[in-house]
Amino acid sequence: MTTATLTISSKNYSSWSLRGWLITKMSGLPFVEKLASLDDPNTRAELLLLSPSFLVPCLVHDGLEIWDTLAIAEYLDELKPEAHLIPKERAARARCRSVSGEMHSGFANLRSALPMNLKGHYPKFKVWAGALGDIARIQTIWQDALATSKGPFLFGAEPTMADAMFAPVAARFTTYDVALEPVCEAYRKTIMSWPLMQEWIEAAKAEPEELDELDVEF
Repeated sequence: MTTATLTISSKNYSSWSLRGWLITKMSGLPFVEKLASLDDPNTRAELLLLSPSFLVPCLVHDGLEIWDTLAIAEYLDELKPEAHLIPKERAARARCRSVSGEMHSGFANLRSALPMNLKGHYPKFKVWAGALGDIARIQTIWQDALATSKGPFLFGAEPTMADAMFAPVAARFTTYDVALEPVCEAYRKTIMSWPLMQEWIEAAKAEPEELDELDVEF
């Protein structure tokens, strides 16, 4: 079997790399990581939200290049259906795709106000008012999904692509000390204690590279 390659950028700063890595890990597909340097202008543009498209993560498998996170998830769900990246039941599959798509294309204010930074911690951080609506909507998504599935993950006992899509949000809420409703706080803790998330965080903390534009004092 051809070994897959997943190109990612900074584990500390790149929310999209985290999503793609989690999804690929969850699928069970063996892969090797390829790191894009922070010196690359395209990588810096992606991390600083200055790029119109995101070319990482990029999964290369069987001669195919798949660089959109949702496309990676759909591809791996077809390749590894036993991993249940998307729920089996029809209504849950539709809901999972809907909330994953909303995360993929939305919440620009949240992204700008709370940059991904796993090494940072800013207690009592004052969230820009423009991001409060995004935070409220995310909590509604989480509450609705958990009320139906009974948790601990959004669609039941095991994580799906939706949990991978929202994992960087849980990390942002942790970094910036965002106050959450009790159900959402419990879900944040579930994501942050997820073994795959812990593996990523430990690697992020060991990264020597820093991006000055994002590693700022608040």
